[in-house]
Amino acid sequence: MPTPRETILTALHARLSALPATALRGEVLPERVPAGGLLILRDGEPGEPEVTLSPLRYHYQHRAEIEAVVQGSARDAAFDTLTASIGAALAADRTLGGLCDWVEAEAPRPVDLPVEGAASLKAAVIPVILHYTTADPLA
Repeated sequence: MPTPRETILTALHARLSALPATALRGEVLPERVPAGGLLILRDGEPGEPEVTLSPLRYHYQHRAEIEAVVQGSARDAAFDTLTASIGAALAADRTLGGLCDWVEAEAPRPVDLPVEGAASLKAAVIPVILHYTTADPLA
């Protein structure tokens, strides 16, 4: 049986997979960026939980990351469309079907990355904060 952390990250990846961009999880950046863009979900860092007693519960603000990458001549517009679609997908269900208490994304910090012999990439890391509670930090 998967842990709540894994279940939440799987649900987030499934939500990203419904978008027009190609969504990967924990993969390296491929040689070619698909025309619709590329999203790579990184598991991130759960951080130090707040702990409550009786019953014992660990309250996490897990910081996952989405790497968003687009390429091509209209990359600014494509990047804007891609990040807006991520925001809309998260806003549609802030609890990922009841698995989380809350999901929120932070603003991206885009950068242009030159590619030798090809159109440059526009990329950003989008932090996503997953608020959830579990009875055991390892289960």
